Amino acid sequence: MSTHIADKNERPAPDKELVVLADYAASDFKPSELAMTTARHCFMDTLGCAMLALQYPACTKLLGPIVPGTVVPYGARVPGTHYVLDPILAAFNIGTLVRWLDFNDTWLAAEWGHPSDNLGAILAVGDFLSRNKALAGKKPLTVKDVFHAMIKAHEIQGILALENGFNRLGFDHVLLVKIASTAVATHMLGGTHEQIIDALSQAWLDGAALRTYRHAPNTGSRKSWAAGDATSRAVRLAWMTRQGEMGYPSALTAKKWGFYDSIMQSKALKINRPLGDYVMENVLFKISYPAEFHAQTAVECAVKLHPQIKDKLDQIEKIELFTQESAVRIISKSGPLHNPADRDHCLQYMAAIGLLFGKLTANHYENDIAADARIDKLREKMHVYEDPQYTKDYLDPEKRSIANAMQVFFKDGTSTDKVVIEYPIGHRRRREEGIPHLYKKCEENLSLQFAAEHVRELMDLFDNQAALEKMPVHELMDKFVVHSTSAVEL
Repeated sequence: MSTHIADKNERPAPDKELVVLADYAASDFKPSELAMTTARHCFMDTLGCAMLALQYPACTKLLGPIVPGTVVPYGARVPGTHYVLDPILAAFNIGTLVRWLDFNDTWLAAEWGHPSDNLGAILAVGDFLSRNKALAGKKPLTVKDVFHAMIKAHEIQGILALENGFNRLGFDHVLLVKIASTAVATHMLGGTHEQIIDALSQAWLDGAALRTYRHAPNTGSRKSWAAGDATSRAVRLAWMTRQGEMGYPSALTAKKWGFYDSIMQSKALKINRPLGDYVMENVLFKISYPAEFHAQTAVECAVKLHPQIKDKLDQIEKIELFTQESAVRIISKSGPLHNPADRDHCLQYMAAIGLLFGKLTANHYENDIAADARIDKLREKMHVYEDPQYTKDYLDPEKRSIANAMQVFFKDGTSTDKVVIEYPIGHRRRREEGIPHLYKKCEENLSLQFAAEHVRELMDLFDNQAALEKMPVHELMDKFVVHSTSAVEL
């Protein structure tokens, strides 16, 4: 006798995790003074990183309209260029510029990521809304609104990253960029609490991108535009939801077909900390080196050792490098490195550059520098070990250190001292030391695109919290227009 089987087709209430994220995104949360100040520094740094990325043709070839010559009246501007695009494509452009050189801010926990990646969505939507509100005689969005959106996006991405390690399942952290950007962009576009839930459900239904493009033997340039792609998708989903597209209330928990069963091996998301401004207050700035963050202190160690070894390269027997488990798993690699994206995710390559040259810049990943045979010779002499204490302190919420140590041994039996650095200069524990260098980094990056007088104007604005917060977003973006197309020709 056969048994009749049918799915129970009653629409459930929205998953509680969707509600928690929507509650926060739709709230009028008042961030701390520290969070607002840090948001200003993050905004300044992120725009500077975008200007630096414009120097690299591998990046600029991806920018602009899909059909050359297309202009969107009253669309969103792409800073450092002459492009005016729809917000969805503008988010891709801005997000790609921000992330291209692996030099913007960082968050490290069970999952990793770069919360300022969300500025691709926030700035594209913010500029579009501000510009069109002003044209309609309404109050435009201000940079203060952008800061509030940034703090919320940082918090959503960062809190989800604390205890949810998608990387261990083989999935990329840009999933969390898409989630955070979707929530914030929907709210910016005027979405209701219910619509934010609907848009978030769509974002989770997209599943997750594989990390294949970040790891040997496939490391490649997609890792530099993946976040731009995520922010663009987020704006697209937010836009569709505002047009009335439906949501899927059990996108996470649906048996067999939901995100948990399909992607997370039937485990639920952990959100064990209230959403506020913790992430923005504690975010990590990349100040000294355009390098994957787990290697920042390793490069700093190498630079300190440079004077001791620069004239003794042929006498080096071995180099010992002690690091955290995450660095071993993500960026420790041997063998040939095939492109700049491969090199800036190789711990040994970055350390070798620091030892050889006493510095590390984005140009050191290019083919002409990589052809220097001394680099691979040093890589071959490196022995990488996990230090369990470094791993423990990396995961400790009271420390969040990113420690590396390095020691060079010579053929005559002598050695350098073991150099240990626990916290990179961009860490909150070194924030006061780092901020002047952050300003210098931004000024140098802006100088690549703008005349000295204009750079001074922008830097003065970035240094004035009150004036910057009051400025309409579109007026600030107009200050980043470059009418010459030389840097961004296809």
